[in-house]
Amino acid sequence: MAQLWGGRFTKETEKNVYDFNASIRFDKRLFHQDIEGSIAHVAMLAKQGILTEDERKSITEGLEGIRQDVDGGKLEISEEYEDIHSFVEAVLTQRIGEAGKKLHTGRSRNDQVALDMRLYTRKRVMETEKLLIELLEVILVTMAQNVETYMPGFTHLQKAQPTTLAHHYGAYFEMFKRDQQRMRDIYVRMNYCPLGAGALAGTTYPLDREYTAELLGFQGPTLNSMDSVSDRDYLIEFMAALSTVMMHLSRFSEEIIIWNSNEYQFVEIDDAYSTGSSIMPQKKNPDIAELVRGKTGRVYGALMSLLTTMKGLPLAYNKDMQEDKEVAFDAMDTVTDCLTLFTGMLRTMKFKEQRMAESAMNGFTNATDAADYLVGKGVPFRDAHGIIGRLVLYCIEKNTAIDKLSLEELKGISDKFEEDIFDAVSLKTCVEKRLTTGAPGPEVMWVTIVRCVDYLNDLLDNFGLDKFKPEEYNIDESALARVRLADGK
Repeated sequence: MAQLWGGRFTKETEKNVYDFNASIRFDKRLFHQDIEGSIAHVAMLAKQGILTEDERKSITEGLEGIRQDVDGGKLEISEEYEDIHSFVEAVLTQRIGEAGKKLHTGRSRNDQVALDMRLYTRKRVMETEKLLIELLEVILVTMAQNVETYMPGFTHLQKAQPTTLAHHYGAYFEMFKRDQQRMRDIYVRMNYCPLGAGALAGTTYPLDREYTAELLGFQGPTLNSMDSVSDRDYLIEFMAALSTVMMHLSRFSEEIIIWNSNEYQFVEIDDAYSTGSSIMPQKKNPDIAELVRGKTGRVYGALMSLLTTMKGLPLAYNKDMQEDKEVAFDAMDTVTDCLTLFTGMLRTMKFKEQRMAESAMNGFTNATDAADYLVGKGVPFRDAHGIIGRLVLYCIEKNTAIDKLSLEELKGISDKFEEDIFDAVSLKTCVEKRLTTGAPGPEVMWVTIVRCVDYLNDLLDNFGLDKFKPEEYNIDESALARVRLADGK
């Protein structure tokens, strides 16, 4: 059993105690971050005259060699070591001799693991943001292609008012946009370097923590050495943000599952993202959406586990904090998989536009517009509400719809109805006359879409990715141009 701390002990640790204490089974995924942090650390030590230039060169070349051999499959990370830090230092010393023993000068495993976890989490935050941007692009394409694709809007899972697919998808664009912004916020707040904090009280060596932070791409060093080694706020924030991402994915999945049902038949999920039944040959199940919905609880569990682990810990480092990794790694992997598969499912999903429009015409989704029509004829809204309520009751008794009634029948309910009522409650009119900011009317919907395009392009530019190209997706570029012309852009 290879360990870094045996000098004070008089006998070997029990094998089961050692295994229980060891973390290399899961912290070996921090290998690249451990190498990166160690290379920066020895560069700083040499700059400060704590190591010689020859020692720096020997250690750095040794670390680079270990990285290349592990990546190339020539060296396996052995679980005989307690953790990834022990593995790297032991192999380094085997390869370069006494100089390898100087790698750990001026640091503790406490600030070392704090650095590794922060570097790793920072990388995963950026990867998650990029996946969210890909999802936003898919959602935006559907929005721009379906400004006049009518569908029912719901409250309480009951048909409420007519809307459009663009408007419905736009709600999820806003949700995932906030998720993306949370990733950016977390990145900014966590981007400070704990290396150099030591075990908890810094070190007597003349370290240049600002230099180390700069080498590793941090905004600067953390400012309290006790907090540096005992802080997991950034990880809790990330778990909370990932939980919110999963909540949004789960809500969207629930809708797709409903839309895919025989009763709704709004969508056709691509075969590549569906499965069948072992006994019922007719079945085509929305398993990806169901699994995303199901895995949401798993990510919630990671957040609650980490919050519970941290809630009673005194300063500074405690071994309990080793429990941050397995649940966090699992949550990160789960969200990555869910975002990747959900985006693919969404990209390939087809919509049954006629079925959606027919559904929007049923369920009295135009009742509010009928009441607004009466208000336009001088009827107080509260009275109009009551009149339309009686009208709906009449339609239910006759098993028909408002727009299917004759003018005589309508006048039997209120003499304020005229021939123009039929245009007022048509599906097209009900949607098009909703022109307040954020509403589904095509005129304002295109304004929203242009803003979404500009927002997405800024994100793509930040990642060095190609800008969104409407011409590649059969999108009405003239509508986009009209909005930009009106805005003077």
